[in-house]
Amino acid sequence: MRDAYRRWAGVYDEVFGGVSGAGRRRAVAAVNRLAGTKVLEVGVGTGLALPLYEPKKQVVGIDLSRDMLRRARDRVANERLRNVTGLLEMDAESMAFEDGSFDIAVAMFTATVVPDARRLYREMRRVVRPGGELLFVNHFAAEGGLRWWAERTLAPLSRVLGWHPDFALTDLLEDPRQAAEITVCPPFGLFTLVRVPNPA
Repeated sequence: MRDAYRRWAGVYDEVFGGVSGAGRRRAVAAVNRLAGTKVLEVGVGTGLALPLYEPKKQVVGIDLSRDMLRRARDRVANERLRNVTGLLEMDAESMAFEDGSFDIAVAMFTATVVPDARRLYREMRRVVRPGGELLFVNHFAAEGGLRWWAERTLAPLSRVLGWHPDFALTDLLEDPRQAAEITVCPPFGLFTLVRVPNPA
């Protein structure tokens, strides 16, 4: 995964920023509406979402890619984002934070690129306080039709792409009924916002 993002870091914003923009904006808008100020962004990448958070949200971002984080730090400095309190190189499946460190954790376009999405989910639950919120924006596989066919055709290329086009919601959540909200995002319903309350 580090190799995939090292390849993409220099052109990530131009190639992926536009198509993922609507999902990113919807996720951060959801974070901004939620109670609590301590926010963890998992897979912060180049920091495309960081300027969208309200100033009252104190944001920590983590990523496995040093190259992506370097760009995120430049963005924070250039845009004077004083509410971004940390950008850390860290494995999302084994975080160094104490239990209940955050009110909200959000992972945008991250669940498909980690080796074990359910382990990611468990770690996010651990570091969010009871009663907090977990949010995911991701591509989830279609259940049929032309997109279903295309996703399965692309699946063998997942190592090159750095993500898995045939990723299903059940790869992340054992029971999709855990989600309080599932919202399809434009363009073309390619990405979906999933909000999961962390049990009190």
